[in-house]
Amino acid sequence: MKNIVYFDLETQKSANEVGGWSHISRMRMSVGVTYSTARAEYRIYAEKHVNDLLAELQRADLVVGFNILRFDYEVLHGYTALDLRQLPTLDIMVDLQNKVQHRLSLEAIAQATFGLEKTSDGMQALRWFKEGKLLEIAEYCCYDVKLTRLVHEFGVRNGFVLYNDRFGKKVSVPVNWKI
Repeated sequence: MKNIVYFDLETQKSANEVGGWSHISRMRMSVGVTYSTARAEYRIYAEKHVNDLLAELQRADLVVGFNILRFDYEVLHGYTALDLRQLPTLDIMVDLQNKVQHRLSLEAIAQATFGLEKTSDGMQALRWFKEGKLLEIAEYCCYDVKLTRLVHEFGVRNGFVLYNDRFGKKVSVPVNWKI
C-alpha cells in the first residue's frame, strides 16, 4: 500500500507582514498537519517540529494538498534548502485550475461534492496565532486536511469532483488521480 500523505499548514504572518506574496518563505509555520494512509492517523506539528514534518513529507509516496506547490511548500522553504517541489505531489488546486482555467477553492469543491464547508479561514488562523490559540489552528488545519483527503478519495473512486460555479450550478470536473 502506498503512503499518501495529505498535508496543510497555517502561518504566523500574513503576506503584508513579510513584504508581499513574493516572500512567502518568511511567513513562518504556526501549525502543520498531515494524514498518512500508512499510519491511518493525523499528526500535528508545531514550528519547533518542522524538521519532523519535512521528514514525513520526504518519506511519502505521494503528498496531496490544496495550493501546496505555491504556498505550503514555499512556507517550508524558509526552513530547508531542499526543493520540496521535487517531491511526488498532487496539488489538487493546480490540477483543477489547469482543467477549468480558473482557481477553485477547497470549500467550493467540498460544498458541491459533499455539502461540507470549511470551519474557518487563513485570516482567522493568523488571529488565533497572535492570541496563542494553537489548538484552534490545529483543529482548523486538521479539518482542511480531512476535506482535502475526502475530495481526493472521491476523485480517485469516481473520476470526477464537483464544484459550484458562480451561478450556483454544480459542475463536474473529470480527474485522473489514480493511485
